[in-house]
Amino acid sequence: MIQLTEPDPGCWVHLSPPFNPDELEEFARRFGFDLVFLTDSLDLDERARYERDEDIRFILINTPVKNKNASAENEAYFITVPIGIILTIEHVITVSAFESPVLEQFLNNNIRDFNPADEKRFVLQLLEQNVYHFLSCLKTLNLRRNRMEKELLNSSRNNELKQLLSIEKSLVYFVNSLNANELLKMKMKRTDFLHINGDEDLTDLFEDIIIDNSQALSMSNVYTNILNGTMDAYSSIISNNLNIVIHRLTVITVVLMVPTLISSFFGMNIPNGIPEHPTAFYATILFTGVFTGILYWLMQKRKML
Repeated sequence: MIQLTEPDPGCWVHLSPPFNPDELEEFARRFGFDLVFLTDSLDLDERARYERDEDIRFILINTPVKNKNASAENEAYFITVPIGIILTIEHVITVSAFESPVLEQFLNNNIRDFNPADEKRFVLQLLEQNVYHFLSCLKTLNLRRNRMEKELLNSSRNNELKQLLSIEKSLVYFVNSLNANELLKMKMKRTDFLHINGDEDLTDLFEDIIIDNSQALSMSNVYTNILNGTMDAYSSIISNNLNIVIHRLTVITVVLMVPTLISSFFGMNIPNGIPEHPTAFYATILFTGVFTGILYWLMQKRKML
């Protein structure tokens, strides 16, 4: 693939950030399509869909990217952003608000049998690489989750729980985006949006992409359920550990109350004749120790310790 100074028929036109509104309007007017196709591709809240405007076809898919604010507290590690694919009579145009690893694969010539002039295969390859990127990000999140769980076994710190929460947020983005992408692909296949029904190879490729997307969606749901169960389990463990600590502190307080009470009683400024006895101090210590030991034994026998 080579870079052109001017768009030739059959070439791929890629728009990368930053964007200027005036430039986008001029670009849409130059290639003869509605500006909405570009603005929707830059809107992070847009769902996956496709549209047709006479000879112009528009496809919007969601793709995962690393969250630049992931270092902030409780932010997701990955978010999903839209990629717009505009099919004109002579060109394939792509646009995204973020630098997408999926598009970088094509820009860096890492895709075999890639030919922008073959728009049908090009679009399918984009969908295929997007699913592969989802699967790669899911494996990364699962490895991170396993590491956080091992660390939580040794210490129940807030930092690990916050990281698990960030993973859970990423999985929520993935589930919603994969579900929307799957519905989009099923509709595209049913309506033959890419006009590939007569090509057996492209039809089989599209079916494989749909199957891989379903697998990624299933993995996202499984990882989300596992993570939810893990968070609930550790919440119960932390609550149980706190109850045990409070229980032990209460028992220690009750046991230590006995010598405190006895020493306070004999420390009162009330004449009773006992303090004048030569062995009164040692007898008091012995009585206090025996009574405390009996109380400790009774609590232990009733499994209160």
